[in-house]
Amino acid sequence: MTDGKTRRLRKIIQKDNRTVIVPMDHGVTIGPVQGITNMQTITDQLIKGKVDAILVHKGIARSIEVDGAGLIVMLSGASNLSPNPNGKVQVCSVQEAVRLGADAVSVHVNVGAQDEDKMLANLGKVAEECEAFGMPLLAMMYPRGPKIVSEHDVHVVAHAARIGAELGADIIKTNYTGNIETFKTVTESCPVPVVIAGGPKCKSPQEVLQTTYDALQGGAAGLSIGRNIFQCDSPTQISQALSAIVHKGASVEQAMKILGEKR
Repeated sequence: MTDGKTRRLRKIIQKDNRTVIVPMDHGVTIGPVQGITNMQTITDQLIKGKVDAILVHKGIARSIEVDGAGLIVMLSGASNLSPNPNGKVQVCSVQEAVRLGADAVSVHVNVGAQDEDKMLANLGKVAEECEAFGMPLLAMMYPRGPKIVSEHDVHVVAHAARIGAELGADIIKTNYTGNIETFKTVTESCPVPVVIAGGPKCKSPQEVLQTTYDALQGGAAGLSIGRNIFQCDSPTQISQALSAIVHKGASVEQAMKILGEKR
């Protein structure tokens, strides 16, 4: 028998066990930056580009039509205007996400931050609620805090990913460690699928494509990239190019042709 969580996960992770997710929760964190000023427009462009899911906060989920992609509702929030921007708090419930028709929910944890204890407690609580409602949980697990020398260090990234899995997440989003071999350490020690974060805007589309390609070789199940998609000149084309790498096994050179650029 197929349960609700399995049915919903099929909207996020495809039959090849891979996914292309575009988070657009940045409006709470850094404001309505270029690319996400009109949420319906960018959503339509991404769906045309064949992304598997988009991730937004509850207010945006109420105001846009998402037809052709999975909907992930963000449960955590904090702004960069706060004296403690790394202290994420819960701003939406699993039950509210169910009412919004979500296919999954997401929680953000900054491992090593001052309020790590509160964020971990919240992750555990949300994971329990997700089991009760049959709701998949994507945990954004970032190493950030005074003890973290490098947020891309393999040991802290692997630790952060493992924490998310151990506390009940179905998918982990975390930093790419910078090369294939070190990222294998992360994915091989995490019992649930791992997708890479995009981070700050890259210098070129090729950099995004290459990072994605390498991460897949390191065992990633796909990506969860925001600014490097929605701030591109053509969000539709970059989505198509990334989807080709993730789902069709395209090379970076082949993906660049989708963008109309030579490597």
